[in-house]
Amino acid sequence: MDTFAARLDGGWEWWDAAVEEAQAGRWIRDAVERQVIKDITAATNPLHGGRTAPFTEDSWHVRIGRIANWAGVLRLAARSGGWVLRPVAGCRPPRPAGMAELLSGIYAVGEQGEIWMRRFLKGEPPPEGEIAKAEGFLTGPGSVEDLELFFHD
Repeated sequence: MDTFAARLDGGWEWWDAAVEEAQAGRWIRDAVERQVIKDITAATNPLHGGRTAPFTEDSWHVRIGRIANWAGVLRLAARSGGWVLRPVAGCRPPRPAGMAELLSGIYAVGEQGEIWMRRFLKGEPPPEGEIAKAEGFLTGPGSVEDLELFFHD
């Protein structure tokens, strides 16, 4: 079932698979992959001023938009490297895992932001707890925001 919880759990699982491969030395990022990660980091700057999630003092538009922006950035990143984004909810990551799996895991949460934004624009606010979990996945210590710290290549 494609719920936010399944997307978030799958996102973490696919993220972990790729990071584990890299830390074990089975996935050594090439120059394109390293540059794509740098570009993703630059394009998704959360502009939180060092605050930690959840960003309850920000408006819904800002909070949802910050999450949704990841989806477009990751689609562009995947296209640039020829990687295919795959659904992660309820699916185990293939092994060996690498860039496509990493991007797919993160994309699942960004794509949920796009879903929330469409609903929000129709007058349906998203669940606060889910927004907070998505914010924590994407920003803060140990999150996607720290992605570069997980690689030693």
